[in-house]
Amino acid sequence: METVKDYFGSLVFNEDTMRERLPKDIYSVLRRTIDEGEELDLNLANAVAHAMKSWALEKGCTYYTHWFQPMTGITAEKHEAFIKPEKGGKVLLEFSGKELIKGEPDASSFPSGGLRATFEARGYTTWDPTSYAFIKEDTLCIPTAFCSYSGEVLDKKTPLLRSMEAVSKEARKILHLFGDDVKKVSTMVGAEQEYFLIPEELFNNREDLVLTGRTLLGKRSPKGQELHDHYFGALKTKVGEYMRDLDKELWKLGIASKTTHNEAAPAQHEMAPYFTSANIAVDHNQLAMEIMKKVALRHGFVCLLHEKPFKGVNGSGKHNNWSLSTDGGVNLFDMGETPKENARFLLFLAAVIKGVDEYQDLLRISIASAGNDHRLGSHEAPPAIVSIFIGSDLEMMLDALLEGKQVLGKLGSKMRFGVHTLPEIQRDSTDRNRTSPFAFTGNKFEFRMLGSSFSVSEPNVVLNTIVASSLSEFYEELKKAGEGDFRSKVIELVRETYKKHKRIIFNGNNYSESWVEEAKKRGLENLPGSPEAFDAFTREKNVKLFSRFGIYSPLEMESRQEILYENYSQTLRIEALTLVDMLSGKVLPAIESYTRELADALLEKKKALPKLSCRYEEDLLEDLSVKLDNLFSMEKELSESTGKGDGMGEKEMAHHYRDVVLPLMERIRKVADEAELEMPSSLWPYPSYSQMLQYV
Repeated sequence: METVKDYFGSLVFNEDTMRERLPKDIYSVLRRTIDEGEELDLNLANAVAHAMKSWALEKGCTYYTHWFQPMTGITAEKHEAFIKPEKGGKVLLEFSGKELIKGEPDASSFPSGGLRATFEARGYTTWDPTSYAFIKEDTLCIPTAFCSYSGEVLDKKTPLLRSMEAVSKEARKILHLFGDDVKKVSTMVGAEQEYFLIPEELFNNREDLVLTGRTLLGKRSPKGQELHDHYFGALKTKVGEYMRDLDKELWKLGIASKTTHNEAAPAQHEMAPYFTSANIAVDHNQLAMEIMKKVALRHGFVCLLHEKPFKGVNGSGKHNNWSLSTDGGVNLFDMGETPKENARFLLFLAAVIKGVDEYQDLLRISIASAGNDHRLGSHEAPPAIVSIFIGSDLEMMLDALLEGKQVLGKLGSKMRFGVHTLPEIQRDSTDRNRTSPFAFTGNKFEFRMLGSSFSVSEPNVVLNTIVASSLSEFYEELKKAGEGDFRSKVIELVRETYKKHKRIIFNGNNYSESWVEEAKKRGLENLPGSPEAFDAFTREKNVKLFSRFGIYSPLEMESRQEILYENYSQTLRIEALTLVDMLSGKVLPAIESYTRELADALLEKKKALPKLSCRYEEDLLEDLSVKLDNLFSMEKELSESTGKGDGMGEKEMAHHYRDVVLPLMERIRKVADEAELEMPSSLWPYPSYSQMLQYV
């Protein structure tokens, strides 16, 4: 019987496969390239390419592709066959080191923020040896970075790799001062993924879901999540079958999906993997989202990854669990037992606190989108105000430090349930504050503001870079300290950092209205919508930060800001035009048809029984007729407002869609949803929330 161990990673050119198929000297050089950043020469690439090709052909592959992550937020691939024509009408199966290292997709048709014009089409992909190649269907997929002909970054992988190198470099400098012999510090990430499953046949009858990923109309189901009976509830049979099939497909690709369960909203679920290197975690999450959708179709479902597909129930997020780990396996956010470990933990904690406080805007920008705006702050996700939860124990510890008191070691205590047969358990040093956007959860930070459809690259680029900045400043202070007073200098630096940045710490309820006022008093930034967030991206301090560490050039930042505006506007434009189509194509005709039926019925009743009240028909006919006229007028207004955005600049357009078009869409929805309540369900042209969310 085949077990998970037999097929886990079977479609990945992973460590075991490389060790088995590469000559020892080639494997050693490749490991040094991956671990220490040695230059990659063509001879090495040729040897790896030959081994990859042989392995892929044995697995039934006929094609290879450079798999990359442009700024569309999804992946891209250009397939090439393993063939080279020969004389006599024959072919060789060939794959060289040059083909492994370099590809040439068209760079003009991907988002570039004005960096590339249509006549400047050439772009390059280049192999990323730190992320394993894998097989998808009959194609060998080679993870690559993507840039323009003139060298500007056009993808999400390259900045992440740069930021990982930056934080590793700055962390190592600090650790060497502690006397730790560390060659590399890795960013470790685990990305929890929320999603909805709905029946495919119902999805195909919802124009809004097909074109935009969310429902633009739809009255609430009588039963939503009020009873809290879906969260961690027993899996429906078909959903369980889907999850088991999904896990198998993910495991074949080396994606260590560990946890699956029902989420809070009906038809909502979650998948959570083990931690791995940030670069691989980003690749795995992009691949997982694609596989989730494909497997869902096999089971008669559609997997929805939009942040807010259904109004009135929880939206879907993606929790980015982030930590730093040395090449010796030491988690730098583990408190440890000794005074040295304690001081090291506090210094790295302080670096995060400082970075998050100084660059609140960048963290907010990294998760901003039209879809996520519907979710943030809706009593289901953190608000748009960035703050850090560290728990009462840690806060007491840091407050004691401020007062000059002794700092304790390992936190936590034993807990008993009051039943003799139940064992005692270790209480964690922090609770889980599900309202916090950025929470310390024991030995990692959980960034909870991400939307479910997001690439997790950009948030980790920001986290790595802002912490690298803090550590760099700490190093300049600490390198002046003598050996004897090094630890006292560390404690003093932690104390001063905490004192200066304590305003970012909040352990309470982030959903409360009082927190918004409190955050304002503290001087924390509140960027409620995506357009305001995008406005802040190219602030001078942000440009200096990314330029200093070589993450983005000023030109690349300007181009990315333009892409953010454009993606936001185009998303809302598609939604608005879809809503116009839904109204004119089905909703208005359905209401008009039913009002005619009501009018005919009213006349027939009056004719048969002149003294009959007929209040039901009269009131309903009047009410629906008024709604019909209102919807008709607002549909015309929406069409005109959408068209007005076409001649605007990117920034002006984004604000126009948010301030004018989106509120109008909400007003239309309110009237249409009221009309759906009054219409017979058999005559409403779209599947209802009850049908989509409460399926058996």
